[in-house]
Amino acid sequence: MIHTYHVPITFGDCDPAGIVFYPNSFRWIDASFHDYLRQFGGHGAICAKLGGTGLGLVDSGAQFRYPMRDGDMLMIGITALDWGRKTLTVSYEAHIGDKLAFTGKEVRCLFIPTKDGLIAGDMEQVRAIVEG
Repeated sequence: MIHTYHVPITFGDCDPAGIVFYPNSFRWIDASFHDYLRQFGGHGAICAKLGGTGLGLVDSGAQFRYPMRDGDMLMIGITALDWGRKTLTVSYEAHIGDKLAFTGKEVRCLFIPTKDGLIAGDMEQVRAIVEG
């Protein structure tokens, strides 16, 4: 694992059937990514250094494997960072104990403001910060 993030699941995270309302999984994936960035100064500091407005999401998906319920402790792990010229694909696995709860992927870009609007910046700059 490249990074792990822990989430205690509470009653408020669940739907009337008593299982996690699926959009919360995407919220936790996003929180895991931003928690990972903290060791490099955080999202805001990285963007400020590179002249960007955000490491924004351009695609996301998840496959749900095991129900998550109130009282469970969820561990979300970043399992891979796949660097492209203009994109970063982040892969995730989320576990409750030894059970795989879900897998997920995000595709992110460094958004740079220009006079014509936002463009996807060179991810090599971000990679240099993350990989040192």
